[in-house]
Amino acid sequence: MVKNTQVVVTGASGFIAKNLRKYLSNKNIKLISVSRRNFKKFKNETKIITKNYDETNIIPKLKNSDVLINLVGIGKQTVDNDYNLINYEFTKKIINLCIKSKIPKIVYLSGLGVSKSSPLGYFISKYKSEKQIINSNLNYVIFRPSYIIGKNDHLTKYLKKQIKVGQINIPGSGNYSIQPIYIDDVSQIILDVIIRNKSNMILDLVGSESITFKNYVKEFSSQTNTKIKKINLETVYHDAITNSKSAFGVDDLNILIGDFKGDHKKLQNLFKIRFTSIQKILKSGSLL
Repeated sequence: MVKNTQVVVTGASGFIAKNLRKYLSNKNIKLISVSRRNFKKFKNETKIITKNYDETNIIPKLKNSDVLINLVGIGKQTVDNDYNLINYEFTKKIINLCIKSKIPKIVYLSGLGVSKSSPLGYFISKYKSEKQIINSNLNYVIFRPSYIIGKNDHLTKYLKKQIKVGQINIPGSGNYSIQPIYIDDVSQIILDVIIRNKSNMILDLVGSESITFKNYVKEFSSQTNTKIKKINLETVYHDAITNSKSAFGVDDLNILIGDFKGDHKKLQNLFKIRFTSIQKILKSGSLL
């Protein structure tokens, strides 16, 4: 079935998409990848660059596709690109693309901690997007990911930048936990969703290991001479609120300190996956 499978990836130029597309290409999946920015093309891939995801130009190229993986989204707002516009309204556009192109199934990456009771703007936009997908009559798999870790993921780039200046700043105590999952594990799970009859599920996309942020930073930088400094949370939040170039956005901090936990055993049972050890990856220094 793999050779006859055609997959659309929207938001194709980001970290997750780049790694996923490479993985699927190596598995001989036929790809149609769509982005507003230019990107390197892999084998078995058709590239579409479009500013506004214009239906007239895109729909004819998406025909006969089996699955669409929607990776369009933002985690930090600007005046031009807010959560409602990108996370919610764009999801509506992607759903319409699926329906008009007769793509029967959509895979969507939401966020760990998303729920109908969340007061956070980021989570609200993701929850409303989930509801749109569920009500669309498309087959769906919605993942709620923790930090997805790999070469040049968002967190890794932040830490490497801090290492270059000789000091990593930790917001607050650093005792809050994260439950990262390795990008290759994510790609393997999504491939399984593509080629097997798994639909109409909402799943936490998390690794098997939970680690405090301060220990994550310590392990990450263990092979360097980097100083680690805890910064008062009020100071960090003030910077996030007043400085558009702050290392952390307000919702970045809310998610980080939220200490959200996911159910990795459900993933393990469904996909028979052996999770990559994040601690081993950190100790190996392969992310540096």
